[in-house]
Parts: sequence; structure tokens; C-alpha cells
Amino acid sequence: MRLIIVSGLSGAGKTVALRQYEDLGFYCIDNLPLALVQPLIAHGLEGGSGTRYRQLAIGVDARADRLEIAGFPAVIDALRAQGVDVRVVFLNATDEVIQRRYHETRRKHPLSSDSIALLEAIHLERKLLEPIANLAHSSIDTSAMNLYELRSAILAHLPDAARAQMSVLFLSFGYKNGLPEGADFVFDVRCLPNPHWVPELRALTGRDAAVAGYLEANADVAALYGDIHDFLDRWLPKLKAQERAYVTVAIGCTGGQHRSVYMVERLAAEFRTRYDSVVVKHRELGAIKASA
Repeated sequence: MRLIIVSGLSGAGKTVALRQYEDLGFYCIDNLPLALVQPLIAHGLEGGSGTRYRQLAIGVDARADRLEIAGFPAVIDALRAQGVDVRVVFLNATDEVIQRRYHETRRKHPLSSDSIALLEAIHLERKLLEPIANLAHSSIDTSAMNLYELRSAILAHLPDAARAQMSVLFLSFGYKNGLPEGADFVFDVRCLPNPHWVPELRALTGRDAAVAGYLEANADVAALYGDIHDFLDRWLPKLKAQERAYVTVAIGCTGGQHRSVYMVERLAAEFRTRYDSVVVKHRELGAIKASA
């Protein structure tokens, strides 16, 4: 069993970190009382729950009982004695950054009150969480990080975790039936020669060799394919670096039968060599094909 304990200052990014672990396949629980960790681990080790709890990530912070936090080292020792692979990730930030984040979100710090100002609450929290911070395997300062940088930092501190995959959907469609919803990129290929006007090709689709041969004989087809390919080759990695789970690339022609279908099939064949999951859908043909 593997257990990640995510702790740190309120406002330092624990919620973002837990969501990242969830994306990596961990079963995540925020604000779990430390007294319940042992029963949860015992339940997971019994095997009745299968692999559900084999990778756990729990959030522990200043909302926990003070005596439990003080006894945190004993909890870690007991877990390791059970054979649990435990790692502690502690998120930190400067006082100024924490104060700014609370002012921006207008949330209440868990230790602040009518008699305890925000800055004093931050100082109290630092002192309270020392038993956890002192045992951290990874300490991440999020002061200068945005959402995507924090997610990348989490990945960097868990190098053997299964990286989140990005699924790329290549979708063909016909403009006569309207634009598709939810597309990230839309390319118009109606400027290319239309096989619809060739009698022997009209009943075929862009997946047929005769249609592909007709289109590939035209220099404009090769040029437009190259432009779309180069654009995606440059920008899809940027989206993957931001841990995007899904990207839809839509390509449209008039009826969604010939030119857009051909272009989607050709692009998907190329990008299957670079991405773990590529899905092809031809909206007007009702066909879906996936590659994992």
C-alpha cells in the first residue's frame, strides 16, 4: 500500500495537490482525522476492497486535532511498521502570499477568530504543523507558482507515478449541420477540391482509397495538411504540459463526408505515434475509432 500525506499551510495549495493525486489514480480524502488513518489502512490491507485503497492520498492540516498533530511522528512509525509506503508532502508559502490569497478569496483562515488576526493565525499554524513539516519528504514552496506549475511540481516529486494521459479526439463534421460543441481547435477545409462533384467518388467517404488518392493529387491538400499538422505539433504539447485530460480537434467540410474525413484519418494516424490515446469520430458518418 502506498500512502501520500499532503499537508501544509492553509492557502498553500493542498486542495490542488489532492486533485492532482486523484488524477493520478489515488483515492483521496481531505481532512481525515489522524485517529481514523489506522482503521482505514487496516481495511485496505484486508483485501476485501480490492485495489481501491492501494494508493491513498489524505489531506492533514490545521483543522485536525492539536494532540493528533503533535503525535504525527508516532502515526508515521506505526504505518511503516505495517509495511505501508508513506510519504509526506508539505506545501508552504510566504506570509505575504498567504495573506494575499485569503484576501482575494475572502475565505476565513481556520485558526483566525475575533481575537486572532490573519497574520497571527498564519504564524500559529506554522508552529502547529511543525511535527508534520519536520518529517516531510518533499517540501514545496508555492509562493510563485500558478495552478499548472503546482501540478507539475507534484508530478516532479512523484516521478514513478503514472503520468496523466491526454486524450486527443479528432472529429470530422459538416458545416451544413452546424459547428460541433466543445471543440478546442476548429479547422475549415472547404477550400479544398470536393470529391462530391466527381460522380464515381460521390457515394464514397474520405476513408476510401479512391477519395484519398484524388485528394492527395492536389497540391493544396498537401499544403493545408502540413499547416494543420505543424500547428498541432507545436501546440498540443503545450496543452499536455498543463495536464489537460482531453483535447478536441475538429475539422469541417461542407457535408462531413469526404475532405474532413480524409484529413482527420490522416492526422490521427500521424499523432497516434505521439500520444497515448487518440480517438477518431466522424460526426456525419456516426463512426468512432479509438487507439490507446
